[in-house]
Amino acid sequence: MISQEQVLAALRNVEDPDLKKDLVTLNMIKDLKIEDKHISFTLELTTPACPMKDMLKNACLNAIKHFVSREAEIEINITSRVTRPMDTTQLKAIRNIILVSSGKGGVGKSTVASNLAIALGADGAKVGLIDADIYGPSVPTMFGLVGAKPGARETAEGKTLIMPIEKYGIKLLSLGFFADPDQPVPWRGPMASNAVKQLFNDADWGELDYLIVDLPPGTGDIHITITQSFPIAGAVIVTTPQQVALADTRKGLAMFKMPSINIPVLGVVENMAYFTPAELPENKYYIFGKDGGKELAKSFGVPFLGEIPIVQSITEGGDSGVPVAMDTHNSVARSFAEIAGKVAQQIAINNAQSAGNVSPVVEIDTN
Repeated sequence: MISQEQVLAALRNVEDPDLKKDLVTLNMIKDLKIEDKHISFTLELTTPACPMKDMLKNACLNAIKHFVSREAEIEINITSRVTRPMDTTQLKAIRNIILVSSGKGGVGKSTVASNLAIALGADGAKVGLIDADIYGPSVPTMFGLVGAKPGARETAEGKTLIMPIEKYGIKLLSLGFFADPDQPVPWRGPMASNAVKQLFNDADWGELDYLIVDLPPGTGDIHITITQSFPIAGAVIVTTPQQVALADTRKGLAMFKMPSINIPVLGVVENMAYFTPAELPENKYYIFGKDGGKELAKSFGVPFLGEIPIVQSITEGGDSGVPVAMDTHNSVARSFAEIAGKVAQQIAINNAQSAGNVSPVVEIDTN
């Protein structure tokens, strides 16, 4: 007879390569059942976007065959429970807030934010996206929602909540939903900051695994307000390989590492890394330089998350309201899926290492 003790002892030989502990110690083995030679259990991962799910499943199969019985019939169900950096009464239904930032405009930050949200959602995560780029909101265009208006509902306590618009499985809010797309938004810093805070506090987000925040370019009031007011799981930095972009991106990345802000940098995405013609997919033309984002990540000691090329499908997807990550057969969509997996992976590692500690809410003197 095969016992639970034998199976668990075998699975103690399978280590999560990121968390550096075995699956049993990490409490990732659930609902273990044994009937004669039939063994079934659930492998609970820290994110549905785990890039190593197949590797871990095969390692479990091999461990049981090797240490328990080669004749065992094994059934493994894979689920996930996204971890969070801390328990908090503030936005408690949102597990992880991810900032997408760039040092300057025009590097494709909103494209990365939108497709990152789509890619995380495609793996089964519950995802929201806030367009906090108040002076140049792009999310309404990228999701085909120009002119759309969110609804509202009243709580039992009499508070009115904004209802995010849902499309492609992603919950969306943008200040572009509340303004005429042809009119500028001439707001001073405090007014803009208060408007952005409302997108967090006065919206009915429900349960979310990840809330992506598309920040404005640079390092201004909006950045300070968000990092000061909410528990942030980490930041993704977007740049192009061009030196003029890297100079500004370096300052933006350094902002998150300031002791007064101290937000984990999840990694760097190099957008417009090279040009690839559709008819010659193997050809790469480095028209803006090469490896600038990779070198930036190396110099700051943060992960390099990947490259996104210049291809027509990205532009067409953004303009048509169907982000390129929706087309799973597209090679660029696969690149975004890999980046999403690395982002989720890095968050899981940080959450485990922090053991409930995140960057504290700080008061910053802006005078």
